[in-house]
Amino acid sequence: MGGGVIGMLTALELKTAGYPVTLFERGDTGRESSWAGGGIVSPLFPWRYLDSVTALASWSQTHYPAFCGALAKQTGIDPEYTECGLILVAPEEQQAALDWGRQHARQLEVIDQAGYRELEPQIATPAPTAIWMPTVGQVRNPRMVKSLESRIRQLGVEVRTNEPVQSLLIAGDACSGVVTSTGTHQGDAVVVCGGAWSRDLLADLPSPPEVRPIRGQMLLFRAEPGSISRMVLEGSRYVIPRRDGRTLFGSTIEDVGFEKQTTGEAYDELYAIATQRFPILKTFSVEAHWAGLRPSSPAGVPYIGQHPQVSGLFVNAGHFRNGIVLGLASARLAADLVIERAPIVDPAPYSWTAARG
Repeated sequence: MGGGVIGMLTALELKTAGYPVTLFERGDTGRESSWAGGGIVSPLFPWRYLDSVTALASWSQTHYPAFCGALAKQTGIDPEYTECGLILVAPEEQQAALDWGRQHARQLEVIDQAGYRELEPQIATPAPTAIWMPTVGQVRNPRMVKSLESRIRQLGVEVRTNEPVQSLLIAGDACSGVVTSTGTHQGDAVVVCGGAWSRDLLADLPSPPEVRPIRGQMLLFRAEPGSISRMVLEGSRYVIPRRDGRTLFGSTIEDVGFEKQTTGEAYDELYAIATQRFPILKTFSVEAHWAGLRPSSPAGVPYIGQHPQVSGLFVNAGHFRNGIVLGLASARLAADLVIERAPIVDPAPYSWTAARG
């Protein structure tokens, strides 16, 4: 249930393992937060997260380059995995970042103002010091979701778009399928990958996951290739340059329920900050302004596992701002649990009832 990046990656894992898979999506695949996000293959300020998030991120980051390369060859649609590095401005957290880097064997260093300027010449005023993570990559979200859909269809996953699940088939303490407008569909397991809508899908059951929507708005500048060369994160705002020059700037964090409408206030705020930090962006038009609903969860730790009281019912949701970077690992872990394969990481921190935060 759910055709975003998390749902399609989970379907891919299960299909690759040899199981028949049907994917139900209420709209079109990948058009919610999967399409709207920035595609940074790293948690933002990763040292702020629990080790459970780092464990998933680490597994995904190790596998992303080869995974995206294979997708490009298999489908002809390149997700554009690009290792351009990430500059983070967090002057009061540099020691925490260095400690985290040593603990998890990550390439991370503190750079001075001159080093910052050399890495990103278009920054208006480099901070006196910053944190540089040279191996952080990115993917281009819309291309990744198109490539993923193409691949799962190639492999024989039945993709049923514009077919929302109306209810779960639950008898006693077991789930055996779903009901949609086309009828009853039975299976050995149901995996809920509904993003911000996952709690609503499970609201009638005990212990629904604490997943709720948080709106994020983004601008896309039609810049020229090479205008900005590095991803830069300062505060909660980041800039992400794509290979063709298009440059994303975002994003807001708004607790407004399921309201996905963009606002002029957010546009003005994002444009002002973007052009203040990177004056070169004033010379380019804003090509798009959009909003997406991120599936937040306590401490940003996703729910991955079987319902504690209903066998055959699994969840893989609640990745907040880290759906892309956690996606590969969380899909693999979800598949491990569904087919009772040795899990890639300890699944306990992501279980339905695990303490978060």
